[in-house]
Amino acid sequence: MTTVTVSEIAADAQDLAIWPASTRRLPHGGLAVGGVALAEVAERFGTPAYVLDEGEVRGRCQTYRDAFPDAEVLYAAKAFLSRAMVRWVREEGLGLDVCSAGELEFAVTAGFPPERIVLHGNAKSPRDLEAALRLGVGRIVIDSPSEIARLAAAVGPGGHQKVLVRVVPGVAAGAHDKIRTGTDDQKFGLSRTGGAQHAIARILDQPQLELTGLHCHLGSQITDVRPYRVALRRMVALLARVRDVHGIVLPELDMGGGHGIAYRPGDPALDLTTLAAHLRAELAAGCAAAALAVPRLTIEPGRAVVGPAAVALYRVLAVKHTGEKLFVAVDGGMSDNPRPALYGAAYAPRLIGRPSTAGSRTTTVVGRHCEAGDILAADVQLPRDVHPGDLLAVPVAGAYQLSMASGYNMVGRPPVVAVHAGTARILIRRETLDDFRSRDVGS
Repeated sequence: MTTVTVSEIAADAQDLAIWPASTRRLPHGGLAVGGVALAEVAERFGTPAYVLDEGEVRGRCQTYRDAFPDAEVLYAAKAFLSRAMVRWVREEGLGLDVCSAGELEFAVTAGFPPERIVLHGNAKSPRDLEAALRLGVGRIVIDSPSEIARLAAAVGPGGHQKVLVRVVPGVAAGAHDKIRTGTDDQKFGLSRTGGAQHAIARILDQPQLELTGLHCHLGSQITDVRPYRVALRRMVALLARVRDVHGIVLPELDMGGGHGIAYRPGDPALDLTTLAAHLRAELAAGCAAAALAVPRLTIEPGRAVVGPAAVALYRVLAVKHTGEKLFVAVDGGMSDNPRPALYGAAYAPRLIGRPSTAGSRTTTVVGRHCEAGDILAADVQLPRDVHPGDLLAVPVAGAYQLSMASGYNMVGRPPVVAVHAGTARILIRRETLDDFRSRDVGS
């Protein structure tokens, strides 16, 4: 009989801390999310599969509303979008930010009010702007000088559109160079010391454009409140300058998102309550010092809403010793999760569906694709007896995985299965070879 120590129980509890709050242990090494056994999901819907906990999504939306009761909270649709997600976000009282005509039209046709949507994009296409104006999007974020004349012309002399200006606050933050957007050495926004001020003056000369505020975004996976405080001070200073130079007080300040979450046990995460308290205090103090009316604050969480709400399921296909390394190959990979290949994202896969007393060893979980960089989780601890047919579950899989998925090797993107109150249902079906064939119209 195997004895489980107190330290092992504590370690397991820490492991589950990054899983959806509804996660429960089952006999024989199983786990349930939303009242549904993950092994049952794998058997019923196949693997790879993504399991999305509706209750976790709704709960995280509510947490944001509670932490920022006087702010506008926009869910960043680029993290993950589906018709169900649109409905949940709408019902929980959040707005949306979108980055393309595709995301915008998808959301509106799924029932989301266009006036509660903000359109982003560093290079908006004519179709993006046409869709935004046709559907009546709430605000459009100006990201480059050329957009001003293009948008004004598209609106026309009798039209009207609210806009924000995206400002680069000069603050470096984020977990990786490829996801840092608050400094002048990347493609987004306009410099606060030059480009943004010129754009503001040009917009104010366009009667069909109404400048309602400023916008900034520092990057992604930020776990410290200090960069937000510095950026907010600089944005308030720019709001005061706009008042002093142009005689107008802008009523909105959008501080973007980028709120970091824990992908592995023990990883740091941004404390939402602390962030809200610091932003409120900093905004009040800065506006008081500048004798400025306090603008309405907007934030744009995406990853922090949906990331921890999903679990990816994979079936082990092969186990291979190569030199000193043990590779465990699964039936998915970079086509459904490109994040490790893009910027070294780290995950904590777990064997589920059967118990193991074999002890653990350092393992690298790899995908099935023809790329040496197709690695899902490097140097993680898995049982020594992991073998083909085993089921692996990867938590914190909801954000920027399926939304960035590809058709590489024509494997097909996995389904998304929603779980809630003991039931499971398909939200997005598995992509099939027929889907690939239907797009190929040449000969």
